[in-house]
Amino acid sequence: MLDNDVKRMQAVLIAGPTASGKSALALALAEVTGGIVINTDSMQVYRDLRVLTARPTPDEVARAPHRLYGYCDAAVNCSAGSWVADAALVLAEARAANRLPIFIGGTGLYFKALTRGLSAVPPIPQEVRDDVRARLERDGVEALHAELARRDPVSGEKLKPRDSARVARALEVIEATGRALPDWHRDGLPPLLEPEGVRALFLAPDRKELYARINARFEAMLENGALEEVAVLAARKLDPMLPAMKAHGVPALIRHLAGEITLEEAAEIGQTDTRHYAKRQFTWFRHQLPEFEWVAPDAAWAWLTHALSLSLKAAEPVSLGKPA
Repeated sequence: MLDNDVKRMQAVLIAGPTASGKSALALALAEVTGGIVINTDSMQVYRDLRVLTARPTPDEVARAPHRLYGYCDAAVNCSAGSWVADAALVLAEARAANRLPIFIGGTGLYFKALTRGLSAVPPIPQEVRDDVRARLERDGVEALHAELARRDPVSGEKLKPRDSARVARALEVIEATGRALPDWHRDGLPPLLEPEGVRALFLAPDRKELYARINARFEAMLENGALEEVAVLAARKLDPMLPAMKAHGVPALIRHLAGEITLEEAAEIGQTDTRHYAKRQFTWFRHQLPEFEWVAPDAAWAWLTHALSLSLKAAEPVSLGKPA
């Protein structure tokens, strides 16, 4: 049974760079409090990438309720807006069951949507998305950027001419809605959580140790079936612009499967991309969500004990040896 302080708690948010040990911490907290672990990572939503995105194992899922993991097909662009709608349902489920919601992941935009709201861009019809992607492939990103600069000068100036994903997204919004993306950003959706009653933690390991963990984890993923997982995904011949097709390691492993590079080269690319992403996560949270408290992994359990006013010291301190 949860004590009264935890019952009044809206949610616990556990963020951090990839491979920092977030999942182990969230699972331990869920076991002690009876909480629900809610995925807040944009890649772990895809069912096609269990190994390569380090989704919780069946044993871990059996130890505490887990939600929003592996529930989207790789052929679908699971946007932040659709994730927020799904998260709202899970949040209602947790509250109805008197369980502590524990949001855990590394996608800053998802956490920002939880606490600050999200722009109200409606879903983009698939035919519009397909048309813009076809033009991108046929005409090139520079041509689309020039068109964007004419139709949406604000986005055209803000986006880099070779940022194909964001240029395509901005054009899709104009094509589908007749309004520029900055216009939609002014009419946002409200946050799911209010600041009161939320405890927000950013797990901040030593950079050198983190990068070593990232490298080791990618090697472990290859040993545990990541290449075979990507081979199945590649056989589907999906649009390479889809988020799942751009997950760290996927493009390089597809190149290896096509005979373009060796497995060692693919692994090095995957490791490098993941390390660069971790560096961007540090920067993003520092500037975009300064309300998150940065805590070293070996101090995380003590931080939770204090933040939640729980008797967690009676439990064994959580080990973050298993990266996630």
